[in-house]
This record gives sequence, structure tokens and C-alpha cells, in this order.
Amino acid sequence: MLTISAIKADIGSVGGHTCPSPRMVEEARAALRDAVARGLLVDFAVTYTGDDVCLLMTHRNGSGHPDVHNLAWDVFKRCTEIARSEGLYAAGQDLLKDAPSGNVRGAGPGSAEITFDERAPERRAEAFLVFTADKCGPGAFNFSLWAVFTSPLYNGGLMLPAMKKGFKFRIIDMEHAHGDRVVDLVSPEEHVDLAILLRDENRFGIQSIHSRLHPGQQVVAVSTDRLHTIAGEYKGKDDPVAIVRTQGVFPAPEEAVSPFVVAPYVAGGARGSHTMPLMPVPINTPVTGPYCLPLVACVAYSVSHEGKLSPGVDVFGNPVWDHVRLKAQEKGEWMRQQGFVGAAMLPMTELEYSAFRRSLTELEGRFRDLG
Repeated sequence: MLTISAIKADIGSVGGHTCPSPRMVEEARAALRDAVARGLLVDFAVTYTGDDVCLLMTHRNGSGHPDVHNLAWDVFKRCTEIARSEGLYAAGQDLLKDAPSGNVRGAGPGSAEITFDERAPERRAEAFLVFTADKCGPGAFNFSLWAVFTSPLYNGGLMLPAMKKGFKFRIIDMEHAHGDRVVDLVSPEEHVDLAILLRDENRFGIQSIHSRLHPGQQVVAVSTDRLHTIAGEYKGKDDPVAIVRTQGVFPAPEEAVSPFVVAPYVAGGARGSHTMPLMPVPINTPVTGPYCLPLVACVAYSVSHEGKLSPGVDVFGNPVWDHVRLKAQEKGEWMRQQGFVGAAMLPMTELEYSAFRRSLTELEGRFRDLG
């Protein structure tokens, strides 16, 4: 069995929430290179999206293995020390506990993992996408994944025999702080029920998707932790990472990315407090544009039976996505012209862990009951 693990965190960035420093990225690569030499990992890649560093690792230890998660935590700690030495902003921001209990889930970093039989007859070759987002909440992929796996309008492959039977979604209640609270729903029969839950991207998120034709085959894994649920206060947006296996009995890459043409509105943006469009960007893109737009990057990989990764292909780096980036900028400008009013900012229930709640509490104390 082969495991793909993608673990990412914001551990410090240059000049504000822009991107990690070159020394931080190289330190991460050196640490994972050493892990390959020790036999813990088979292969790896290190990328960043905005100020989040993503560690992509292949290994044979299974999902949630303590040694792999402790390795990722150690890498983030080492990079945090570099960030502090360089005077970078928000060093160690996503490391919310002193140490994880053998798993970084619930400690701050986002984690998505899939374990599968790399020699299964229905998978003659293994291709997958890694989506990394910044400046947005963990439900930022809700619309896109729902569209890809339930709607022929976005994925004509759903009408083919290999996918016509549909998929099983595991939906997690991200506001439930005491262990995972989940529900399993299937498409196509329950695609409307899925929509009812997934429309609330601040509470419900897709944790995993499995094939119904091949029940043992997991297609999608998404990180679904909420930083404020862990920390009890605002600690930055949750910035999800997702692994999506593609081709054959799964959607093709071009189908998997098609909903991102919409540049859907998601929770995020400046101070994590706005409703803003999700903009597809090339990998290793810093946050330097106006309004601090939510970003998503996508890299396509193949992996051999031995667990070796091909060089990644930067999916959103293609100039064909330039018009979507322009659309996202325009949608962001339209929304921010509304300032702080109504739908332009997140509801107070989403802002209650931030300083906005303290400002409101101060004003509430000044109200008088006139009878």
C-alpha cells in the first residue's frame, strides 16, 4: 500500500502574509531529503501558496502515521525558528500546541492523506492533483468538489459507466470541537442533501470522497480543521489542502479543475473577514495583490508503483487561466466596493473569535432599554 500525505501550515512570512523565505523552503526540503535517506519517506515535494508551506510526501506507513506527522511537525518547528531569526511576520502561527499527539490534526497544520493499493487492476497508472489554498476557510473547496463529483454540467465523465454509479461523500461538522462528527451521503441520489450541507462552507466540509464502483478506492482527501475551534480565538484562516486522484475510474484533471473557472466566492480575504472570490494562481505565488484575495494553486503529479513522484505540472500556471484571474480581481473589486456592509463581510458568528467581537461587545454595553 502507498500513502500520499500533504501537510501544510503558515509558519512565518516576509513583509506580512506574503510568502515564506527561501531559507525556510530550503530547510523543509533538506529535512525531507534526510527522511528519504533514512527510509521514512519514499519521495517528497515542497511548495508554497501564499504564506503556507506544503509538504507533499509519499511513504508506506499508512495515513495518520505518528512518525510521518511528527516529521512534518519537526519541519514546521525548524522553519519557524528560521522565520523568527529572520524577523518574519507571524512565525509559527499555525502551530497551536506545544507538540502533536502523534498526529498534526487538531494541532494547527492542515493534513490530507490517501492510502491505496498502487497495483489495483482498475488503476493502471496513478495520477493525482494537489490543491493548496491560502486566505480562505476549510470549506473553500465545497462548491468545486460538489460540482466535479455530482454535476455533469462540470464533469461530463459522470455519465460514463466507470463513474455513473457515483461517489460516497463524508461530510464533517467543522464546528464540533470534541472529535469528528460526520455523515456519509451518496451521489447521485443525495446530491441535493449534499448541497444543503455544503452551502454552509463555514460549518460543513468535505472530508473525503470514495468511489461507489470500487468502494475501497478513496478519490479525495481534504483538510477540515478550523483554527478557531482549536485555539478558541482567531488565528488566521484555515487554508485547506486537498488531494484529488484523477483519470480512469476518477474524473480527468480538466474535469477536476473546471469549477474553478467560476472563481467562486468564499470566506476569507483580508483579516479572514470578508466574502471574496477564490483566484487560481501558479504554484509558489505570494500574496501581493489588492484585497488579499483567497488563492488556490494546483499541481498535477504521477507516482510510480515504487512511490516516486514525477516532476509536478503547474496546472493554474497556464496562461489560459489569466482570464479567470482577471474575473476574480473584478469580482473582488465589486464586493469590496460594498465595504463592510451586509454580505461583503462575514456574519458576526464567523467574526466572534476575532477582535471584531470585542468591539461589538463594547458597544452592546452602551445600549439602554427605553421600555
